[in-house]
Amino acid sequence: MAKTKPGKKDLDSYNIKGTNKVVRPGDCVLMRPADSDKPPYVARVEKIEADHRNNVKVRVRWYYRPEESIGGRRQFHGAKELFLSDHYDVQSAHTIEGKCTVHTFKNYTKLENVGAEDYFCRFEYKAATGGFTPDRVAVYCKCEMPYNPDDLMVQCEGCKDWFHPSCMGMTIEEAKKLDHFLCSDCSSDVDAKRSLNTFSVSPSVEAKVEPKRRKR
Repeated sequence: MAKTKPGKKDLDSYNIKGTNKVVRPGDCVLMRPADSDKPPYVARVEKIEADHRNNVKVRVRWYYRPEESIGGRRQFHGAKELFLSDHYDVQSAHTIEGKCTVHTFKNYTKLENVGAEDYFCRFEYKAATGGFTPDRVAVYCKCEMPYNPDDLMVQCEGCKDWFHPSCMGMTIEEAKKLDHFLCSDCSSDVDAKRSLNTFSVSPSVEAKVEPKRRKR
């Protein structure tokens, strides 16, 4: 544990003013920005300490929103996505507005209801260079984009890949009504196999198929 400077003492917790919420090291918090038009900043509390005048400060590790990163927001970034940065800071505890939960990506996708204080993180971010860890993620659909949990996707029963309805020429309403789905590649494979099957009759067997009359 880091040594506390003379005249300062480490605190186990801090009560957010005007609420009954208690913040402890390791908690994620919403912090008031200087510009009231901006959404609150999100940070992870690393340490809480008070000076001899009982002024409470928090050492935080900032989360960045995609639009705050060097590369900006991209198509696959979720509305509630955050990046855990390597940017540390010390702030007055009075700027803490509330608590929030930053889920792992996997846990976030399992939430039945996403609340206002629910966020998720799947990347760590280097604020100085704009680099990400991991720097590669799985891609889906024929557009080859990483998964955005805000977007509806349908799974192909053939290849098991996931697809955006819009990339498959469907509306979201049409996709929601599907009982079964095959992507265009798998549909082509099935059609090809059906064509091959019509030629698989042994030459020694005479098969006659009466064409069905179409009703007029």
